[in-house]
Amino acid sequence: MIPSAHAVIATRVLQREAALLDERRWDEWIALFAADCEYWVPTWRTEAELTTDPQRELSHIYYASRAGLEDRLVRIRSGRSPATTPLRRTAHCVSNIELTGAGETHLEVRSTFANHVFDPHHRTQIVLFGWSEHRLEYGSAGWLIARRKIVLQNDQLPAMIDIYCL
Repeated sequence: MIPSAHAVIATRVLQREAALLDERRWDEWIALFAADCEYWVPTWRTEAELTTDPQRELSHIYYASRAGLEDRLVRIRSGRSPATTPLRRTAHCVSNIELTGAGETHLEVRSTFANHVFDPHHRTQIVLFGWSEHRLEYGSAGWLIARRKIVLQNDQLPAMIDIYCL
């Protein structure tokens, strides 16, 4: 049986990640990730099958470490990224948080999301929905995200997406 304290920890981390993205608190958001984290948004190979290897198959987004996420934040902050100018406004809604595994220093978490994204330039809005898998690991810096896999259920996207939309 998984201790309920672990479920509370997992819920707090996921809710904090969502709030930090909505509030554009980039430094605090990136601090949630381990240096060797993996951040992956696979594509659908068929209507029923996801890609399984981000090194060999197409992904919507893939970063093999926090350095990749940090580089993306540099471009977002610069205001010179066509994909993020002007910056879209987001409201992340995380639900159905389920602890699927736990060890002494790690937690496996599955959740669903429905993220609302408003593009002020085009005056349009979209909802991105799907589910996420997080692996949280405990170390000297506390609980960090070691892996995040995001499965978009509506991946026929009418607009470009970025890390802060997910």
